[in-house]
Amino acid sequence: MTVSTSVPKLADTIVLVHGLWMTPRSWEHWVQHYTNKGYKVIAPAYPGLEVEVEALRADPSPITALTMPGVVKHFEDIIGALDTPPILIGHSQGGVIVQILLDHGFGAAGVAIDSVPAEGVYVVPLSQVESIFPILSHPSTRHDIAPFTPEQFHFAFTNTLSEEESQAAYERYYIPAPGAFVWEGVLANFTPGHQSAYVNYHNDDRAPLLFLAGGADNIMPPAVNQANAEHYRLSKAVTHYYEFPGRSHYTVGQPGWESVADYALDWAITAQKSAAPAAV
Repeated sequence: MTVSTSVPKLADTIVLVHGLWMTPRSWEHWVQHYTNKGYKVIAPAYPGLEVEVEALRADPSPITALTMPGVVKHFEDIIGALDTPPILIGHSQGGVIVQILLDHGFGAAGVAIDSVPAEGVYVVPLSQVESIFPILSHPSTRHDIAPFTPEQFHFAFTNTLSEEESQAAYERYYIPAPGAFVWEGVLANFTPGHQSAYVNYHNDDRAPLLFLAGGADNIMPPAVNQANAEHYRLSKAVTHYYEFPGRSHYTVGQPGWESVADYALDWAITAQKSAAPAAV
């Protein structure tokens, strides 16, 4: 037997998956940050949302046309066309999309930041209910857009920022969400059969997965992320949870985002090395 000393090639590409009420513009600082580190960085929009924030506010019809299976397939096509599996980093709804992509065999490592929970997570803290109540109190949003006012956005996303800072983030990044996605998340555990946020928690063959939570996140509090991570406890695949104290749901943009970005990348690099089979 010949022993090889070659080191398995690590991912050289990072795919960033945005969440609801946001577009790829929310990753603008992360794209430059990771590019400066020598990575190829891709931040795709959901299908149909490849226009600027201002255009989607003026005409939100592409938002209501979205479906979760269509969004997942869109990212699978993008990732499948790459030469090697990338690191996947998703925020909020992007976090559950990363979970699904890993379960489907895509990616070299995945990071779910302030993730929407996959199917089967029943933890619903009060601040989460308060964050989405403005939408759930209007059933018509289920088949329409799900908007946030600046005040609602401040509570759900940017509660650790001043009103002025939150308003600036709202003006720069905010778009309405597809109401169907919000309602599907609420009703998933009460609907027969597997829904669009289903993952196989027992999948031993998926790539390593990191959950990052913000200690002050109102719409996806740490308890939700902890419960989601705990569902993977019987899988032999690597799953890790880490919490940043005092950070809101807007952790990818609020001051100090660099520490979150660096932790995510450093963990993904280490996890790839640990998960790589021994060369023989």
